[in-house]
Amino acid sequence: MTPRIVVGISGASGAAIGLRVVDLLLGLGAQTHVVVTPAAERTLRQEAGPDALAGLRARASVWHEAGDIGAAIASGSFPTRGMIVAPCSMRTLAAIAYGQAENLLVRAADVHLKERRPLVLLARETPLHLGHLRAMTAATEAGAVIMPPVPAFYLQPDSVAAIVDQIARRAIDLLRAFEPVAPAWGGGP
Repeated sequence: MTPRIVVGISGASGAAIGLRVVDLLLGLGAQTHVVVTPAAERTLRQEAGPDALAGLRARASVWHEAGDIGAAIASGSFPTRGMIVAPCSMRTLAAIAYGQAENLLVRAADVHLKERRPLVLLARETPLHLGHLRAMTAATEAGAVIMPPVPAFYLQPDSVAAIVDQIARRAIDLLRAFEPVAPAWGGGP
């Protein structure tokens, strides 16, 4: 069976990571179920260009509108191998942490938590205040993996694209749905 992976993109900076996650998953043979919040639509235009959203929509295996809370990914009876939210704004993270499923992205994440499926949140904010930290703790206690998109400088990336690629690959590895795709630490000199 083709692995189904849900990819959510929320309105934080770092839209290129979500785009790369989708492309890598498609290359791995996954069926991608993509949901993008309205704030993310704006971020995609600003950070990735005016055609980024249309290109993403065309590449996604299945596109879900953020307002469609009756979509298949809103139900625990729809099996998936996991979900990645890349990037994950603090608003989205807090909504996930506290079960405030006001849109399909948050509802799908809530389903992953309640069904004990992998949920990886690329929390994108800095610096962090106590409310952010408490929401991260609550999401972690509920079963999510908080993965700030921190570059692996030990890999000596030579471009922003290399940094984006490494972060996207690491997020995919956290799903444990495929053989590892991220470069591994070699143990030093």
